[in-house]
Amino acid sequence: MKLLLKEIRLLLIRDIQLEWKQKYALNGLFLYVFSTIYVCYLSFKSLVDVPTWNALLWIILLFTAVNATSKSFSTESKGRLLYYYTLAGAPAVILSKMIYNAGLMFLISIAGYLIYSLLIGDLVQDKPWFILALLLGSTGFSSVLTLVAGIASKANNSGTLMAILSFPVLIPMLIVLIRFSKNAVDGLDHSVQMPYLFALISINIIVIALARILYPFLWKN
Repeated sequence: MKLLLKEIRLLLIRDIQLEWKQKYALNGLFLYVFSTIYVCYLSFKSLVDVPTWNALLWIILLFTAVNATSKSFSTESKGRLLYYYTLAGAPAVILSKMIYNAGLMFLISIAGYLIYSLLIGDLVQDKPWFILALLLGSTGFSSVLTLVAGIASKANNSGTLMAILSFPVLIPMLIVLIRFSKNAVDGLDHSVQMPYLFALISINIIVIALARILYPFLWKN
């Protein structure tokens, strides 16, 4: 376990350093979020309908997550992957990318929520639980899409394959997230939220466990 944590830490530092050197990719993601929200602002001006406000935000974040995680393995050369093979194990590689993508997506989600609230309006009554929904959503989206990106990288990074494999898992997760966050927007009692909270945590744990088990088989190929 200590070795695994050390490998994850080293790979995380490496990913952060590479992202810092290639700021254009990160800037492009923030520009994508801002431009999408601005187009929604021009189209709707203001959304007083809570379900529409909530669903539109999650749709924006979902497609942002697809753009953010699709490059997880596509930018890795075969030589670099071979170097990783000698440096760290497969679990450390996939888990480090999941953690990195989840952290990056959470920052983008917070920024997107702030911009969205500034332009379209803030309807959230229970902000701590809404932030929790953003955290769980960022983790879930990143975990699923990172695992699928690893699978797609073995099939010449087929975008079609990535969509086919990811969306059957993402759609049920998105439905639960929309209901969970809508309850936070409405400020409902926390007891109403518990089934959705347990469902989201369970989905995240299952996806991470599957990645931990399945990715070593892809890694060897």
